[in-house]
Amino acid sequence: MNVIDLFCGCGGISEGFRHAGFNIVGGIDFNDESIKTYQRNFPNAKAICADLLQFDDAMIYKEFGKGKVDVIVGGPPCQGFSAANRWQKENEDPRNKLFFEYLRFVEVLKPKVVMIENVRGILSSNNGYAKTRIEELLNELGYEVNCSVLNASEYGVPQNRFRAFFVATSKKHFKQKFDFNKIEKLNKVDVKDAIGELYNTKETEKEFANLKSKPNSEYRKYLRSESNKVFNHEVRFPAEITQKRISHVPQGGNWMDIPKELFSNERDNRHSSAFKRLKEDTCSVTIDTGNAHSNYFHPKYNRIPTVREAARIQSFNDDYVFLGSRTSQYRQVGNAVPPLLAKAVAKQIMKIIEKK
Repeated sequence: MNVIDLFCGCGGISEGFRHAGFNIVGGIDFNDESIKTYQRNFPNAKAICADLLQFDDAMIYKEFGKGKVDVIVGGPPCQGFSAANRWQKENEDPRNKLFFEYLRFVEVLKPKVVMIENVRGILSSNNGYAKTRIEELLNELGYEVNCSVLNASEYGVPQNRFRAFFVATSKKHFKQKFDFNKIEKLNKVDVKDAIGELYNTKETEKEFANLKSKPNSEYRKYLRSESNKVFNHEVRFPAEITQKRISHVPQGGNWMDIPKELFSNERDNRHSSAFKRLKEDTCSVTIDTGNAHSNYFHPKYNRIPTVREAARIQSFNDDYVFLGSRTSQYRQVGNAVPPLLAKAVAKQIMKIIEKK
């Protein structure tokens, strides 16, 4: 079952589908460093750095071939759909252009299944108008559509992260809509299970850390590479004042635990995620794209998690290596769909395809 990933980023959705048994044949994204990471981890796929607007139908055929793609996945921007746009052509709104390009790939390649991932607010924005239009447009292309908001923590990811998913199945191939209730749920994984074994590791001159102990949980067995090497684990501490502030914050606490005199200005309107310290025995807060200004700190040390620690909380295993600048690596990890969340959806898609 061949899959292409549009707006693929570093490849979180692709990685989940690969774990579910799909063959990843291509990924497209306009960010050069993300595509380098994608190519590093999917050496047999076509990793294309481009804007979808650059693709005409002939290029789509040339790169992917008619009838050779079974599933199209990705997270196209959907925020341009609103009732206010109904009196003009929706595809002329610049915020919608990329979504319509995504649909053009669907129209040209005619996959059996289409999966769209987005922020959970897309289902309620503009009183549900965006959700309705996405469903209508896919219906017009011959697909039955179902959608739902999923929390990654219910599918083996040690993180509370809510994302909206649309799964569209070809009316030609399937009689029923995709059923989100049939997706298998897994036991919850906590922060310590994800990163606890990295607490005492240090970055070496060889660009990786070596884990010498055997993994002692199912999640750690999943995370480990065959070589036990851990890349992207460069430990850095923030400015001294930041370390001093966070030293007052207990696990699960935030900026309200910090003495007021350690702030230059008095503010009571900070968000609850400011200076948030992760709690070992629960799921993590949502991993963001930040670096020095990140909103989450290590449960034990007065620093933010390393790129690898963030990646483990996102459910990327240690074989998955991130390329580019440190800032870019954090952004790639934070923007990604957790692979185990994507895998959960992909496994159910695989089941309905196999049943057919």
